[in-house]
Amino acid sequence: MESYSLLYSSSHRTGLLSGFQRLRSEARMCDVVLQTGEVSFPCHRALLASSSDYFWALFGETTAERLAASVSLPALTPEGLEAILDFLYSGWLSMSPVTLPFVLETARYLQVQTAVSICEDFMTEGLCAATCCGYANLAECHALQDALVAANHTIAMEMRVLLWENRKELLELNIQSLMAVLEAEEIPGVKEVELIKLAIDWLDMNGPLSLLRSNHLLSHLRFGLVTSSDLVNLCHSHRVMATPLIRSQLTQALEYHRLGSAQPIRQSRQSSLRALPNRVLLVGGGSSPDSPEQQVLTFDLRNRKFSSLSYGIPRRLKNHCVCTIGGFLFVIGGEEVVEEDGDVGELVTVATSNHVWRYDPRFGCWEEVDPMLERRTQFTCCVVEDVIYAIGGQYTRPGTNTHTSLASVEFYNMAEGSWRRAVTLPCPLHGHASAVLGNAIYVSGGIPGNHGILRRRIQGGIQGRNPGFTQGDQRESSREVLYWEISFGGKPWEKRASMSIARFGHRMATLNGYIYALLGMYEPFCDIEKYDPQADHWTRLRPLLIGSFSYGLATAPSGSLLLFGGRKWSRGQEVTVKSVLEYDAERDRWKEICQLPRPLTGTECTLLPLPD
Repeated sequence: MESYSLLYSSSHRTGLLSGFQRLRSEARMCDVVLQTGEVSFPCHRALLASSSDYFWALFGETTAERLAASVSLPALTPEGLEAILDFLYSGWLSMSPVTLPFVLETARYLQVQTAVSICEDFMTEGLCAATCCGYANLAECHALQDALVAANHTIAMEMRVLLWENRKELLELNIQSLMAVLEAEEIPGVKEVELIKLAIDWLDMNGPLSLLRSNHLLSHLRFGLVTSSDLVNLCHSHRVMATPLIRSQLTQALEYHRLGSAQPIRQSRQSSLRALPNRVLLVGGGSSPDSPEQQVLTFDLRNRKFSSLSYGIPRRLKNHCVCTIGGFLFVIGGEEVVEEDGDVGELVTVATSNHVWRYDPRFGCWEEVDPMLERRTQFTCCVVEDVIYAIGGQYTRPGTNTHTSLASVEFYNMAEGSWRRAVTLPCPLHGHASAVLGNAIYVSGGIPGNHGILRRRIQGGIQGRNPGFTQGDQRESSREVLYWEISFGGKPWEKRASMSIARFGHRMATLNGYIYALLGMYEPFCDIEKYDPQADHWTRLRPLLIGSFSYGLATAPSGSLLLFGGRKWSRGQEVTVKSVLEYDAERDRWKEICQLPRPLTGTECTLLPLPD
């Protein structure tokens, strides 16, 4: 069999189109004229039929137009037809935001799908505050789903600008897009009451709508994000708010505001912030351990930028705990620090606290809720199934320098707004760490202590010994790990495999079904270790980049650990650092990803959705 080669010339197709374009420009060998308005376009049937399903059908064997000298296309504009013909003859499609509607309409009418796809890409790439509303209407009209989704997302993200500068375009938005925007989980910088006013104005301008469609539109709003006073005013603001469905939703929102302490466990979509849980909160801390501040820093995980929350915590605290439930921030216990009378800037610790503060980011307000049964510092708190548990710690007896360690455990019953006793630890413990895995709480390390310990500060850091206990108290920090299964109620704490390193003032975190134990205070090495609950075994991992302690720790949604600031030893002195470190658990790798605005130690971290 004789062999042969099949070769391809990429320039032939280009030359073929160029030849047809030249013939068209010279009006040579054209066998049909397309007319729209008063403009005529001489063309070649063969090229049109091979490029467009519409022309293929139009010039079929049984149609009247098969041999017609001219074809009228009154539904098209000259601008749109000229752009599509240029595309068919050259492969180049010329358009601008002004001519896009004509070009897209012509491409859809003539069934030139390649040109339609180019128009959709043009829209998607050109989305901004000035174009998103118009492009959303255009995409909805021509059923361009990808462009429509992208345009609706841009409207939600640019809503603040649009309400201020392009409200008229919002009021001309198609109802599908408006409902999609009101369904969005993130609308930065816009209060819900502004969205409600927009929806009412849109109904006034585009109505009357059927009761079903009107209710469907308004039901996408989140009335739980509106203050009680504004809700009362809304009830009487417009006839569309008086329908049984909307009145019911307004009533539910008012009832939500009356829930008090139970609000975090009674969350619904109506009361959920339009914000993604992408912010790490750094609560309290300061440039030195004895000078805590009331500030709350926020860290945006997407752009790795820091900013300050407008509302700082109500007290200066150290050795406190934080957690989040239902979109609320809780700040619990610790030691209150105040400026000493007569000495401006001189800070002193006045008391171990049992106070609990709750922050509502919906309205930017702090509220003091029921206090813990015990005053606690150097304790841990964790959340299991929307219940806060406070574990161990110690407190200072007022007027003395006597510090009492605690074995008690208590939990916060949000439905009742009160704290209750839980199963106590086997012995008093402070400076420990805790983590949650499934429905179980794990507690590790710390210093087991008896009541009535008198502590004196040890100057400097001594390897192998933790600060905060007397030179006469020779007890070391612990390697032990305790375990408590919540679902078994009164079952006592059990022991699990001990860590390989005794730790005090350290941190634990849960990640991908494992528990990680990180550095504590004055540890001679920088090793971290991982606990496998199935094997009941600890494994040492790659050491931390720097031997820091008193840092903030957060678990990122991406599955990495983030360490913020802390202190380290440098040339015999404690130095507060600005580093933000990230631990990649899959690769067992540390790296510095950015730096804090200034050195920070003693901060406590948690994740919370926040409005921009």
